[in-house]
Amino acid sequence: MDFSFSDEQRMFRDTVYRYGKEEIAPLCEEADLKGEFSYEIWNKLADMGLLGLPFPEELGGQGADIVTCCLAGEALGHAGVDGGSLLALGAHTYLCAADIFTFGNEGQKKKYVPKLASGEWIGCMGLTEPSCGSDAAALRTTAVKKGDKYILNGSKTFITNAPVADVCVAFATLDRSKRHEGIAAFIVEKDFPGYSTGQPFHKMGCKVSATSEVFFEDCEVPEENLLGGEGQGWQIALTGVEWDRSTLLSPMLGAAMYNLELCARYANERYAFKRPIREFQAIQHRIADMKLFIEASRLAIYRVASSKDNGVLLNPLLAAVNKVYVGDVGFERASDAVQIFGGYGFMHEYPVERNFRDAKLGAIGGGTSDIMRFIVSRIMLM
Repeated sequence: MDFSFSDEQRMFRDTVYRYGKEEIAPLCEEADLKGEFSYEIWNKLADMGLLGLPFPEELGGQGADIVTCCLAGEALGHAGVDGGSLLALGAHTYLCAADIFTFGNEGQKKKYVPKLASGEWIGCMGLTEPSCGSDAAALRTTAVKKGDKYILNGSKTFITNAPVADVCVAFATLDRSKRHEGIAAFIVEKDFPGYSTGQPFHKMGCKVSATSEVFFEDCEVPEENLLGGEGQGWQIALTGVEWDRSTLLSPMLGAAMYNLELCARYANERYAFKRPIREFQAIQHRIADMKLFIEASRLAIYRVASSKDNGVLLNPLLAAVNKVYVGDVGFERASDAVQIFGGYGFMHEYPVERNFRDAKLGAIGGGTSDIMRFIVSRIMLM
């Protein structure tokens, strides 16, 4: 299979990389130290058109294909943009706006997508619940039709962008006995009666992304804000998972490239026992393992992206394999980067420390590695 890029795509990636390195990366250390959402970084992403990348120009987007979206995520991670900012971008563009664009009617698209594509509005997706994470079909948030409105009751947790979001694609069940067949999706604006969010969580990594609970207390949602049809929520949720296990992995690839460059430079500059540490086999092997991970991850990520661009639905087995590999092995390689830097790698002012903390989410968010392994084994043993 040929995953080569066009000249236009390569130039675009280079442009995004330079922009990220010069305009965004210098802001990331301070933003991470504050541990809060950075509107300055958000506006930088918006100015470059990266928040609306996959949407058509008539809706305020760039009309990019999925491979190009992956290239943008890779370039930003490679430039040293923190994982939290890129997580916020992913949840906004690929989990919220993309759901509305893919499943919304013309009125919904025209109302919401341009505001989300421009960054004027911030979006989130509300699926995970306190008692329901990987088993999304068991969600407890309910929706009841009353007149021309749906009344939502329940809560969500670990929702990226929730504290700062203007709109949420929220999932609720119309009939719990039907499990996934009873789920519906709704476009919920922050000012709808009965909608609220909790205080931002203090997280180990990805600190620049604001994450909190979402509460629905007799939340009134106009019937025209039903996304898709009743019972279509499960399909919409799975589409979000497709993005999560493909395009949203590309910043992790970029971060690994950034770490490799930092480590190679440090290995040449740092001396121990009167010689540069690049001459020690333990360092050489860690550097080699980083490069192996980058090349394997690139093949995995762009294989999925290329398939999606060609209209092939995401293979659940392939998606799960990719998610486990990029999440688990990526964290191991991030740990190697800290080890190469030694005591300095434990200090916040060295980016490998932040990258290590951010990398851990790869094995948790969007389906844990344990669940991904369960999916792989179930398919293989059918």
